[in-house]
Amino acid sequence: METVEKIKQQIAENPILLYMKGSPKLPSCGFSAQASQALMSCGQAFAYVDILQNPDIRAELPKYADWPTFPQLWVEGELIGGCDIILEMYQKGELQELIQEVAERHPAPAAE
Repeated sequence: METVEKIKQQIAENPILLYMKGSPKLPSCGFSAQASQALMSCGQAFAYVDILQNPDIRAELPKYADWPTFPQLWVEGELIGGCDIILEMYQKGELQELIQEVAERHPAPAAE
């Protein structure tokens, strides 16, 4: 599968998706740490892709998204933005509201 197709599939399959350096529990840069912290404090599950483990995505996503930096938050197929935007939305209470609404529209499958 081509990288752009893989990116499109990840964005389509995950209503809340963070492209970041490292993982939410072990972020590899300060911006990714702040972004994932804000998302985690919204209290809903979200998917992430570690771009350090996926150099092809790291190279292609900025062109596809027309957004040069990481992290990148995608919600229901829309690019929300990077660390500054995520933190600004969080401080205004907008991020929590958005994440809550999306989580309600896309309930996680019940664990069996």
